[in-house]
Amino acid sequence: DNISTDDTNKPAQSTSAEGTLTMDIGKLVAVIGDEDTVTGFLLAGVGHRTAQSTNFLIVKPDTTLEQVEQAFQQFSARDDVGIILINQHIANDIRHVLKDYTQTIPTVLEIPSKEHPYDPEQDYIMQRVAMFIGGGV
Repeated sequence: DNISTDDTNKPAQSTSAEGTLTMDIGKLVAVIGDEDTVTGFLLAGVGHRTAQSTNFLIVKPDTTLEQVEQAFQQFSARDDVGIILINQHIANDIRHVLKDYTQTIPTVLEIPSKEHPYDPEQDYIMQRVAMFIGGGV
């Protein structure tokens, strides 16, 4: 494996012998979600806090769209984040930002919440897969 050790703003990534891009071990999972979702992931051990930042955003009724967009932009620019989990109903609010996101790592995964079930027809990754294979979601 060819491993990039460049400590600039680029994520540390590996390229396998087959040439596929893989995520290095030790990356964080960032979470943008409602209180129940974020709390569940924090209890599972994904929380990370430094004096400057965290890897999660709890979206409450008074959280602005700008705050959600800013959190997504910050998480997607960090070199220590490998996956961004976002509640699908919140992803729908920043769909315009997600549609412009083209990076492989961090990978963005839309997840359901307690009050909002998962709808694959709204998931932009599933839409891209459907376009690629030429079928419906």
